Amino acid sequence: MSETAVTHYFRHRDNGASVFRIAPENRLRRVELVEIAFVNVKNGNIRAHGGAVLTPEDHAAIACWLEERRGELAAREAEDALRLADALNATAHWVQSRATAAEAEVVTDRLLYAMQDLREALVRRRAEAIAKDQE
Repeated sequence: MSETAVTHYFRHRDNGASVFRIAPENRLRRVELVEIAFVNVKNGNIRAHGGAVLTPEDHAAIACWLEERRGELAAREAEDALRLADALNATAHWVQSRATAAEAEVVTDRLLYAMQDLREALVRRRAEAIAKDQE
């Protein structure tokens, strides 16, 4: 185990995590995880699990995790967008150089609609930014 005393474990789930308090090693040298809460990343709601009573230390650990997790997810979203640009470039190369007419036909409509949707969202966002700068 690590040298720093970890007191909480967060099992990531859709939109949040289950929060476990790590019980100190018992006489059998087993680490016990006691589920104490569920935290929602989007709205910050913390719901105690069962009859668990959350201590100020629990709330502090959850708040710290929530801040780190939100930063992690934001960075991941930005990275996904950059990876998408790479994938679009690779797809353009594939269509131009290696795809058969039948292969290109299979993906054409789906890609065109997705790219048009993305284009509209980006143009709208850019227009809003320009309008805000001009105010």
